[in-house]
Amino acid sequence: MVTDQLRELVRRYPLVRFATRRIRVRLPRSMGGLNPARVPPWSRVFTLDLPRPDTDARRLGPDSVTLHLPGYLTVPRRLAAHGLAGHEPDSLSCFLAMLGHTRPGAVLDVGAGVGVYAMLAAARSGRPVFAFEPTPEIAAAARSVSEGAELGFTVAEVALSNHNGTAYLRRARHNDMCNTIERSGRHDLSGITVRAATLARWNESVGCSPSVLKIDTAGTEPDVIAGGLEVLRRFRPWMLVKVRPGRGLEERLMALLEPLEYTWYPVNGRPPYPPSREIAGRASPAWERTWLFTPEPAGSGFWTSVEAWRKALKVCA
Repeated sequence: MVTDQLRELVRRYPLVRFATRRIRVRLPRSMGGLNPARVPPWSRVFTLDLPRPDTDARRLGPDSVTLHLPGYLTVPRRLAAHGLAGHEPDSLSCFLAMLGHTRPGAVLDVGAGVGVYAMLAAARSGRPVFAFEPTPEIAAAARSVSEGAELGFTVAEVALSNHNGTAYLRRARHNDMCNTIERSGRHDLSGITVRAATLARWNESVGCSPSVLKIDTAGTEPDVIAGGLEVLRRFRPWMLVKVRPGRGLEERLMALLEPLEYTWYPVNGRPPYPPSREIAGRASPAWERTWLFTPEPAGSGFWTSVEAWRKALKVCA
């Protein structure tokens, strides 16, 4: 019991986890020592190339940004190793194309992590951009991206859900990209209590007009949409939503979106994507698991733009 609690303590606090790893580096393998070459750095500094299609005449934003991010986080490690070309390229291509084919309005990145989507929206659109991330250390990393790269997007340290007040955020054991809100009453050292709000309540307090909405909350995407139905009915934003198979997520999303008369597209490979009559997580490959929801059918100009962004992302390796 005590051992389990110590393990959860190490997982919960990055500083404790880092210190524990540094101690284990100095121990022999027989005593649980680690290979120093496999221990991530406390801080990771790298330059990230940003995509720009050949058709971009406006030349908005920088061609690259230098990021200073915690080395133990998953996304900075992947970005440093593979660039944006290895980070959900099909989803990013759709997202960037949405910025040029939707009405003027704000971009909301829900479940932002360190702010990859928010960073690209701020760099390539000039729109107001809001990133929602409830995990404190990851929200701090997103703020450093916004401030360090002088992109100016706003980070809201709140979990968007279907209620207002507080929520229990459980940290994933092996992948910080999978931290999620849970309803379970069994709380332990792996989780924390965070502020929660509905999209409708948040938007009422801020007073923006969302036109692009990206949601990736590790399994609570239907709750985010349920808490924002008023916003979806009024503003009709284009949406890019992570849909993981199983757990009833697909059925809940269909029940919420059918009355809104959105068109559903699985993000999978080269565009154009055929519309679908049902939402199925496995229709998008495992490295994407993303669906595009549009208030009207996407036209040929949008798919041409998606393909142009796909080509631009390939060189960001």
